Amino acid sequence: MKRNFCLKLRRAIGQFFLISLIWSQLFTSANGFEVNKGALALLIAKDVKGEVIGTGTGFVAEPTGLLVTNYHVILDANTIEAVFQNGRRVGIQGVNNLNRRQDWAILQLEKGFYSTLEIGDSAALKNYDYTTALGFPSQRVHREQNGLIGPLVQTHGFVLGIHPQALPDFSFIYTSTPFDPGYSGGPLLDQDNKVVGLATLEGRSINLALPIEYVKPYLKPSSPKTLTALRKEDQNSPEALYYKGNFALYALGDSEKAIEYFEQSLSKDSSFIPARYDLAVAYRGLGQTDRAIAEYEKIIKANPKFPEALSNLGGQYFRKGETEKAIKYFTQALQVYPNFVQGLSNLGAALNKVQRFEEALPHLKRATDLDPEFAITQFNLGNSYFGLGQFEKAEHAFNTARTQGVDFLSLHWKLYEIYNKSDRQKEAIRELEMILEMDPMNQEAAEKLKSLKPQIH
Repeated sequence: MKRNFCLKLRRAIGQFFLISLIWSQLFTSANGFEVNKGALALLIAKDVKGEVIGTGTGFVAEPTGLLVTNYHVILDANTIEAVFQNGRRVGIQGVNNLNRRQDWAILQLEKGFYSTLEIGDSAALKNYDYTTALGFPSQRVHREQNGLIGPLVQTHGFVLGIHPQALPDFSFIYTSTPFDPGYSGGPLLDQDNKVVGLATLEGRSINLALPIEYVKPYLKPSSPKTLTALRKEDQNSPEALYYKGNFALYALGDSEKAIEYFEQSLSKDSSFIPARYDLAVAYRGLGQTDRAIAEYEKIIKANPKFPEALSNLGGQYFRKGETEKAIKYFTQALQVYPNFVQGLSNLGAALNKVQRFEEALPHLKRATDLDPEFAITQFNLGNSYFGLGQFEKAEHAFNTARTQGVDFLSLHWKLYEIYNKSDRQKEAIRELEMILEMDPMNQEAAEKLKSLKPQIH
C-alpha cells in the first residue's frame, strides 16, 4: 500500500521535486520507526442523557495524560471517554486549557502513565513537505461488547501552503493529506513522525491543520475545568453557536437550522468571520445567490486575503453569468494561495467559458499535478483541450473525469463529437445512448443516433 501511495504522490508533485528527494521524504520516515499509535485515542462524547453526540480523535502529548484535540469535538459533552488501540478505556477529568477561536482543547486524562507522540516544529514546515495524518473515521466507528470502537486510519500527502484562513490573526497548514470526518483533533505529522499540526477541517483538497506552535505553550499542568462548567460558559459563546451551526449545515444538511445558529453567533460577535462565511455557504445551498454574494462581500471587506471566500464569491458570480467578475475573484484567491486546487480549477472553468482556452490550460494542469484525482479539474481540462482542437488529449481528460465520477451531459456530447469526427461510430453511438439515458426526450441525440445506427454492420 505504501508503495502505491508513493507512485501516486510522485505523479502529483513530480514537477516540483527531484525524484530522489521524494523517495527520501516518503521512505525515510522517523528513522525507519512506525508512528506510536498507542498515543492516539478515539474520543466518544456523550450528553447529559448518556447518548453519544459525536466522536473525534485525540493524542497524548505528555505522559501524565495531557491529551490534545479540537474544541469542537468536546462541545456540549457531559462525559468523554478515550479509547486506546490496546482496548484501554479512560475517562476525562476535565479541560486544562482551550482556545475556541483556534479550535483546540487540552484534556486531562484520569491519573496514570501514558504513551506519547513527540511534538515537532510547525514553524519549520515548507510547501511540499511530506505530511501524514491519523484519525478514527466516524463512519467506521461501531459498537462492540465493551462499547464503541473504530479502526485507526493513516493518510498521506504534502503541504500546499501555510497562511491565515477566515481569521487573519493565525494561520493554518493547508495540506493534501486527506482528513475524513472523525479525524478532528488528530495529529498531522512530519516525515520524522513529530506532531506539526492538529487536524481541524476536512474537504476536497482543502484539509486544514492548526499549527502545533499555537498549542505547544499550553502543554503544562494546570487545574482542569469540569465539562459542566465548560457547557455553562459555552451558552454565551459565539464560537460554540458557530460550531453548532457548522454541524447542522455540513453533517445534518439542515441549512435553515444552521442559519439560525450563525445569526445567533453574529449577534454576539458581528466580526466573527467563520460564522458569516458559513452563513453565506448556507444561503448558497438554498439557491439564494444574492444573499450569499452580500455575505461574501462583507467577508472580503473585513478580510481581503481569505482565499476560500474569494473563490466562493467568484463562484456565485459565475453562477449568475458574470464571468469576468468571477475571473477577477478566482485570480485574487490564487494570489493569496497559489496551490488552491479548487481555485485553479474554477479559474480554468471561467476562462474556458469565455473561450480563453490557452490561458486556462496552465491553471488546470497545475491543479491536476497537485491533485490528479480531482475529477472536475479533469473535466475542465478536457474542455480546454476540446476548445483548442486537441481532441486526443480532450478524450483522455474526459474519460479520466468519467472514471472519477463525473457524468455530465456535456461530457458525453463532447465525447460523441470526438468519436464522430474520427469515424469511431460504435463509440459515438454509445455516447448518444448514454445521453438518451440521462435525457430521454433529447430529440437531437435521438436523431443523430438514428442516422448513425444504419451505418453499423
